[in-house]
Amino acid sequence: AFATWAPNLYSYYKRYTDKLFEQMPKLPRVFGGKSVFPCVAFNFGPRVCTVSHRDQLNLSFRWCSIQALGWFDPELGGHLVLDDIKKIIEFPAGSLILIPSATLTHRNLPVQDHEVRMSFTQFCSGGIFRFVDNSFLTQNELKEKDPQAYQEIMEKKKSRWNLGLSLWSKLPDVVQVVTSV
Repeated sequence: AFATWAPNLYSYYKRYTDKLFEQMPKLPRVFGGKSVFPCVAFNFGPRVCTVSHRDQLNLSFRWCSIQALGWFDPELGGHLVLDDIKKIIEFPAGSLILIPSATLTHRNLPVQDHEVRMSFTQFCSGGIFRFVDNSFLTQNELKEKDPQAYQEIMEKKKSRWNLGLSLWSKLPDVVQVVTSV
């Protein structure tokens, strides 16, 4: 789904995660490398319900994958709420959505007491992208080892939103992916 609906952003993730795992081959890849997301979270419930939040440590322009699991009536609960755009979406078990969770406030509604709602989320921390950009150093290590490279990285931060926006798909990007399949 990610590669289809956001091919440019997907490619960006793939480049970065491939670099990370090439540099650190002992790190286990999620699903044997079949996912470009290096991080996952399983919320087993029994009635997972989140408060309104943004995942502020994630890359600001990136997407995360959220999937609802369980046994519940999606008309009576478990809805996905996107507060910033004032949308409430029925989100039955098995549903999957890709959202920019660092910039879009989101939550889900509770299910009934006798029901089960769990979730499975895939994501990537912004720190992972910074680590790769910093030649596999933390910002403090880069600042100490190469002050000039550190200053260049800090300068690039000012326009990172432009990069992020350029990676978001336009209709021709999606059409090209779909027609090539």
